[in-house]
Amino acid sequence: MNDQSIGSKGRARPGGWRCAAVIVSVLLLGGCQSTREWMQAEGYPPVFIDGFEAGCSSGRQAAGALDSFRKDVPRYLQQPEYAQGWDDGFRQCQAALESAIELKLRNNDKRDSDWREHVDQAMAKALRRS
Repeated sequence: MNDQSIGSKGRARPGGWRCAAVIVSVLLLGGCQSTREWMQAEGYPPVFIDGFEAGCSSGRQAAGALDSFRKDVPRYLQQPEYAQGWDDGFRQCQAALESAIELKLRNNDKRDSDWREHVDQAMAKALRRS
């Protein structure tokens, strides 16, 4: 997909990737407004939103979350907006979860490294006293 998304009347809308980043942020932050409500307010068609929600759930599941894989295959094959929404939701939610997992692992590695350094220094200090 280029930097455009399908608008409410099937027209291309500029800035699709920026909107996608906001959608992922909304998903991750879980604000007061649901993703569906936000996307409706932004003018995304309902069929795209249905696909996005199913794709997002599937993307999170593919990244390791306890979520369900959802794909209405006949609809995916017959409705291009559903297929585009599903593909966008899958990629964005999978990438967001994988990124969050990677960040958590990196932070855990840093804590482990800091702890190991502390233990080594304490051991060296104790051995010098002996």
